[in-house]
Amino acid sequence: MDIDGKPETEKEPEVYLSWSSPSRLFKRRDAEFYKTIGAIVFLLTIILVFASEFVLVLAMLSIVFLVYVLSTVPPENVNHRITNLGIESAGHYYRWEELSEFWFDNQWGQALLMLKPLFGTRTVILLGEEKKDKVRELLAKHIPFREIPEKTWMDNASSWLSSKIPLERPSPQ
Repeated sequence: MDIDGKPETEKEPEVYLSWSSPSRLFKRRDAEFYKTIGAIVFLLTIILVFASEFVLVLAMLSIVFLVYVLSTVPPENVNHRITNLGIESAGHYYRWEELSEFWFDNQWGQALLMLKPLFGTRTVILLGEEKKDKVRELLAKHIPFREIPEKTWMDNASSWLSSKIPLERPSPQ
């Protein structure tokens, strides 16, 4: 116990850095994307209807609806904080003891902070206007930084699939 009578684990966090960014990646899609998705879904629906797999048709249509909503509704801004106890992002707290490593990535022109916990799936935090160097310096004091992350089978499968079936033209950069 400390002088305030609180256990050591309930100390007030000391904020090292805080910033605001969108809660998720967002990219407006063009008509070509929706036409390609529509053609694929139409063909799969015909095949699944002939196979009497109506539940799969409903599941596929619900996923298409989710993709549509996520690409038309912009995300809200959320707050992130790096403290002496861990990282707080959008009301979720990740303690240093629960994290094994971190790295940075870029997708759709947005900088991402990737956190790998000891158990579970990785956490993605958008950096927004925050500088990578400042975040790296603070996080590296507590968890290891990985320059090139290990690729999982899911990473490899999604890269292969997106290279074989592009849903839209690559944007010029």
